[in-house]
Amino acid sequence: MTNEVLLTISGLQLLDGEEGVPIEVVTPGSYYYRNGKHYILYDEVMEGCTDHIHNTVKIGEESLEVIKKGASNTHMVFEKNKKNVTCYATPFGNLSVGIMAHRIRIDESDTDIDVEVGYSLDVNDEYLADCSIALNVKSKNAGNFCLRQ
Repeated sequence: MTNEVLLTISGLQLLDGEEGVPIEVVTPGSYYYRNGKHYILYDEVMEGCTDHIHNTVKIGEESLEVIKKGASNTHMVFEKNKKNVTCYATPFGNLSVGIMAHRIRIDESDTDIDVEVGYSLDVNDEYLADCSIALNVKSKNAGNFCLRQ
């Protein structure tokens, strides 16, 4: 895997059985591997906010961590069959977020890392939605980059 990567993040929330609208973001990032974990760094801009958010994604053998610093701050941990609670600080106020991952799949190759997580989400101790997130990390020079449908 090269230091420069393209990161595709796809997410879906299903509220009370209603069909959710998928969200997908493609962004450049930086990659490194240290102490048995993959790290992906990238920045994002929030709509209506001049400050940016610096994101660090840590991929372990059976876990995913997302750390946000800047306009929003949080440290979300996704571990199979374990509920993790964190504070999600936004410009509009703080939320207590609970994450219970029931499915984590991680596939690695020399030029790609694919992660899929299925989880339930609660906010301020109230169930909110069943969600899924998919990450694809691809070396910029892999030559086979394409947007998923």
